[in-house]
Amino acid sequence: MTAFYESGRSPDALSSRLTIPLIIAPMADVSGVDLVTTVCRAGTIGAFPTTNARSVEELDHWLTQIEDDLAKLDQPVAPHCPTLMIRHRRFKDDLACLVRHKVEIVITSVGSPAAAVDGLHEIGCLVFADVASLHHAEKAIEAGADGLILLTAGAGGHTGWANPFAFVRSVRAIFDGPIVLAGGITDGISLAAARMLGCDLACMGTRFIATWESMASDTYRQMLLDSTLDDIILTSAFWGLNANVLQSSVVAAGLDPSRLDDSVSEARAMQRAGSMRSSEASPRWDNIWCAGHSVSGVRSVMGAAELIKEIAGEYEAALVNAVCTRVRPAQR
Repeated sequence: MTAFYESGRSPDALSSRLTIPLIIAPMADVSGVDLVTTVCRAGTIGAFPTTNARSVEELDHWLTQIEDDLAKLDQPVAPHCPTLMIRHRRFKDDLACLVRHKVEIVITSVGSPAAAVDGLHEIGCLVFADVASLHHAEKAIEAGADGLILLTAGAGGHTGWANPFAFVRSVRAIFDGPIVLAGGITDGISLAAARMLGCDLACMGTRFIATWESMASDTYRQMLLDSTLDDIILTSAFWGLNANVLQSSVVAAGLDPSRLDDSVSEARAMQRAGSMRSSEASPRWDNIWCAGHSVSGVRSVMGAAELIKEIAGEYEAALVNAVCTRVRPAQR
């Protein structure tokens, strides 16, 4: 038996600390200390990209803040969950920082988890890998990932293309570990549907951008309120990877959504971003904002704990309703 199960950090042990089976997504420039600690106290896993901290030193400070805040509570709380960008220039340094802090669970994104698994398992950490295809899932399983986050069509930011029904069932046929559905999770009803589909958890991001604890600007929050599913566009023009973004933010940046260059590669996008960081001029797409298909569910700005309470009520009601309305055999 491997160290991470002996440590008491098994998926079952972590799930017993959750109010509802939900991960609040790691969102670039949105997920910070306040949002993470608030949602963890409310009983959901709080994820954040390590690169939201501007340096490894700041990441170390963030982790200390989160740990200290959650340690003040008498009852068990949901775990916080840093997200490692595998192909990011800070990957090795960020990984070393997470190992020093002995984090309980980590998401790996944009690349195979193979480079992170051994080091994280040595500290008893569970590794959940973002995957966008069945091939990605097979590779992550082979690399030793403990859980899989299925990026399906409609996820905000970097996204997948697969239908969630087909993707979940295909992965469940080859993997009996924890599966997390990401993409289009709008409320407690869609969370319940993910569970019935065979997922252990779901990942919700877009609605939590419009919370007071997020790092989003008021303009970003208002744009979410003013947008619907039809206002989301899929493009690789900004980061070299397919991402769902708010059309209105593209227009506000002075760009024509119908004339975006989707031939941009990831390498070219990274090179361009590096040259722009060294320039005094701010790139026009600093304020290109991500959102998923679930944006139609953003109807107000509210506190994150209040939103989780609302989702939990919808989730419990949906489970009860599913039992009560189960189809009965036709009477003969």
